[in-house]
Amino acid sequence: MSELLNEQVPAEFLAQVSNQVRRVAEGLLAVANLVPGQILVLGCSTSEITGRRIGSGTSTEVARAVLEPLLAVCSGAGVRLAVQCCEHLNRALVVERETMDAYGLEQVTVVPVPQAGGATAALAMELFQDAVVVEEIRAHAGIDIGSTLIGMHLRRVAVPVRLDIDKIGEARLTLARTRPKLIGGARAVYVSVSKKV
Repeated sequence: MSELLNEQVPAEFLAQVSNQVRRVAEGLLAVANLVPGQILVLGCSTSEITGRRIGSGTSTEVARAVLEPLLAVCSGAGVRLAVQCCEHLNRALVVERETMDAYGLEQVTVVPVPQAGGATAALAMELFQDAVVVEEIRAHAGIDIGSTLIGMHLRRVAVPVRLDIDKIGEARLTLARTRPKLIGGARAVYVSVSKKV
């Protein structure tokens, strides 16, 4: 079970985390060429961000420092955000009801809380307009802060993305975009060729 972080997180650290998340989100959206309506999945350990072992210091303050800039960047780009819960909720995801409906996702009944679901998912339930929890998703790109293992929620084929930042706070950062599978053999063509008239 996740433990709550009892101490106050310094304001300058929270500001640093927010700035890092904004830079990462903008960079990933650019590299992944996400278009409005596509999905970005977030996995986030607030414990790892503060330098603790995953699940040992859940922090709503840190979750807010991550979610608010990420929501702003996604909203500005028209990208849908899915927030992964922790293993105690089988890595279910918080999404907007509109996203669930648009992608034909199956809703599950649970309310993420910091001790079961994680602080980031619990806060997403508050910050989203009409939050629901779904069991699985196939996202177009992903941000994994603290090695929370988001791969199960990415479309095939996942491609690692490297930016000039590799940590959020003290947590390792892993980024991915996805691309359609390449099919065919030696004679297959993967780039469209315009017909000349």
